[in-house]
Amino acid sequence: MAIEDDQQVIADPIQFAHTQGDTGAEPADSIRPMPKSSAFYTEPTMSSKIHALARTRSHALQQRAERFFPGGVNSPVRAFRAVGGAPPFVERAQGAWLTDADGNRYIDYFGSWGPMILGHAFPPVVEAIERAARNSASFGASTAAEADLAERVVACFPAIEKLRFVSSGTEATMSAIRMARAATGRKIIVKFEGCYHGHADGLLVKAGSGVATFGIPGSAGVPEEIARLTLALPYNDLPAVEAAFAGHPGAIAAVILEPIVGNAGCIPPLPAVAGAPGYLSGLRALTAREGALLIVDEVMTGFRVALGGALELYGIDADLVTLGKIVGGGLPVGVFGGKRAFMDLLAPLGPVYQAGTLSGNPLAMAAGIATVSYLQAHAAQVYPRLEATAKAVAEGVAAEAARAGVPLTLNRIGSMWTWFFTSGPVTNYAQAALSDTAAFGRFHRAMLDAGVWLPPSQFEAAFLSTAHGEEEVTATIAAAREAFKAVQAQ
Repeated sequence: MAIEDDQQVIADPIQFAHTQGDTGAEPADSIRPMPKSSAFYTEPTMSSKIHALARTRSHALQQRAERFFPGGVNSPVRAFRAVGGAPPFVERAQGAWLTDADGNRYIDYFGSWGPMILGHAFPPVVEAIERAARNSASFGASTAAEADLAERVVACFPAIEKLRFVSSGTEATMSAIRMARAATGRKIIVKFEGCYHGHADGLLVKAGSGVATFGIPGSAGVPEEIARLTLALPYNDLPAVEAAFAGHPGAIAAVILEPIVGNAGCIPPLPAVAGAPGYLSGLRALTAREGALLIVDEVMTGFRVALGGALELYGIDADLVTLGKIVGGGLPVGVFGGKRAFMDLLAPLGPVYQAGTLSGNPLAMAAGIATVSYLQAHAAQVYPRLEATAKAVAEGVAAEAARAGVPLTLNRIGSMWTWFFTSGPVTNYAQAALSDTAAFGRFHRAMLDAGVWLPPSQFEAAFLSTAHGEEEVTATIAAAREAFKAVQAQ
C-alpha cells in the first residue's frame, strides 16, 4: 500500500519492531526488521468487554502526593480533572508501554507529551546518559557536548544560525520574545487562541494546553498591563492578522505561533487555495512587510513532523525558532535560536540578558545528541514508519467511531493527531471547543481500563513512537471498538 500525506506519496515502509537490543546487533540500534503483514488494522482480536483495572497502589500514592503538591501533581493536566477517574502512577516504561505502580501495562500515546519519538528507555539514549553521569551530573561550565548538539540542531533547522540552550520550552519562548522586543524596539506580541507557549505571563492570554483543558481564560496573577501587550487572534485567520497590524501600526514586535497547533488538539495550518497564500506563508509575508519578527514555536513539532520540523514540512523560514521535548531526548532542554543578527543581541555580546544555571546540562546534552544523531542517521526509515503507524491507528479508531455512530473528526499531521469529539471541521480553537468533552472523558476512561493511555484532555495532541507497531495498533483499535460502546451508553 502507499501512504498518502499532505506532502507526498510515500512507498511501502520497511516495518520495524522496537527491542531492548538484539544479541549480536550493534548496541546503538534497537530497531530491527520484522516480517511484513497485509495491514495494521484487522478485524476483532481483542473483543472482550472492558473492565476497570485495579489501581489500589496508585490511589494511595495520589493521596500521599496531595499532601505535598497542589492537586497532587506537578503539572495540572496530570490530575485527570478533565477526563475523570484517578491517574495511574507510573513506575517504569519500555518502548511503547507504560507500567503503573499496580503492575498494569498501558500502550502509551502521549510519550511524555512528545519527547519519546524513539520509545521509552531507548538503549542509545540510556547508555549516553549513563556515560555522561559518570563524569558528573552538572558542571556550571562549558562542555564540548553543547556545541556537538548545537551542530546537529543547526544542520536540521537552517533558520537557526545561532542558538542558546535553556531548560524548558517556557524559557525558550520567553527569551525569544524578549529578543524580538529588543530587536524591533516594539512592545506588542501577537499570538493565537489555543496556542500554548509556556506559562510566562504575557503568553497565557487565551492559551491552550492546561489553560484550555480547565476552561481558564488566562491566569490570575498576570497584571492587566502585561496582558494588554498580547493580542490573541484566531488561528488560521490571515485577515485578523492584517487587521491587527493595521490597528497597531509600527507597534507589533513579533508574531509567535505553533506552526501546527498541538495544545488545543492537533490543528494544521490551512494550505494555499485559489491563489490565496497558505496560512504560514501568509504570516511570513505579513511579518516581513511590517518589520515584525516571526517566531515559530517548534517545541512540539520540531523533529516530530519531519527531521527539520514544520519549517521543513511546509518550506517556511522564520526569524526565531524555539525547540524542546525531542531535542533533549526526554531530559529537560529548550532551545531558542535564529538569525545571527538577532542572536548576537544576547549577553555577553549584546544588551539582552538571559542566563541559566543548568543550561547546557551535560546529561541533557548527551541524551539530545543520542536522539538527534539517531534521527539524522535513520530519517529515511523513521519518518515513513511513524507516518504509516500513525495513519493506521488514527484512521482505524476513527473508523470504529463511524461504525458506532459517534461524531468524531480526525486531524493528523505525521505522528501527532487528535480525535475531536465533534462532527464539524476543526481549523481553530473555537471549533475545537465545540467538542463533546464529556464524551471524550468517557472514551478516555474506557481506553485506560483497556490498557491504552491517551492524553488526558480533548485539547492535547496524541503521539506515538518507532516502538509502536502492529501489535499496539491492533490492540488500540480493538479497545476503541469497546470504548465507543461506553461513549454511546451514556
